Amino acid sequence: QVPPVESGGGLVQPGGSLRLSCTASALALDGYDVGWFRQAPGKEREAVSCISTRDGGTYYADSLKGRFTTSRDNGKNTVYLQMKSLKPEDTAVYYCALGRLGDLRATGWTLWPMYDSWGQGTQVTVSS
Repeated sequence: QVPPVESGGGLVQPGGSLRLSCTASALALDGYDVGWFRQAPGKEREAVSCISTRDGGTYYADSLKGRFTTSRDNGKNTVYLQMKSLKPEDTAVYYCALGRLGDLRATGWTLWPMYDSWGQGTQVTVSS
């Protein structure tokens, strides 16, 4: 399977916004759940959000609800992560990952081994 590709990272000031994109082939995305994870230097990988390309259901880390929003555009084979009110602690490499979580999605979306295919990540740096 061709892995997804993230884009949209960069340097942003505190309080700013960024939109990350995760693009994959139509076949790769069909029926998949797409998770966003992040990893800061010296820290463990952290689950950010998950969206089903089938029914659009979404899940978020409690600490990020209200600031981060994930959405999909199946016509463009792309999933987005809109981030606002960014803080320095949001600085990390952000990864998207594809998986078929099925009935385990609600409880398992935060677990990175549930995902089969990972992008190479995009760096987000929040700094003044």
